[in-house]
Amino acid sequence: MKIQAYLSFKGNCQEALNYYSELFDAEIINRQTYEDKKIDVPSSYRNNLQHAELKGKNVHFMAYDASPDTPLNNGNQIHMSIAVTDNTEGKNLFESLSKGGQIHHNYREREWGYFGRCTDKYGIGWMVNCN
Repeated sequence: MKIQAYLSFKGNCQEALNYYSELFDAEIINRQTYEDKKIDVPSSYRNNLQHAELKGKNVHFMAYDASPDTPLNNGNQIHMSIAVTDNTEGKNLFESLSKGGQIHHNYREREWGYFGRCTDKYGIGWMVNCN
């Protein structure tokens, strides 16, 4: 069995994946737009991503731009969880992810190690753990 995250965006999926690919040193693969799909979306939306994946060392998730008629709400139903063993790496990732977003729990020492939780500037929730 394999469980994988699939993130939904409101038209800025490519921008978000570019950001994440640089942050996590990962590659955007299987990039598909709505261009040649038989899906009822406005012509102005055809260049948006209908599917893409971000894959690198220890990171692999899928993402897309939901069609304009699909309601998306920023919420707390899902968080991406990052586990690192180097505290400096954890702190740097947390600072990058929370910049322009919202910090829910500052990255600091807890009973089990270091932990921080934030929502990034794209509305995605992240938890960074170091132990």
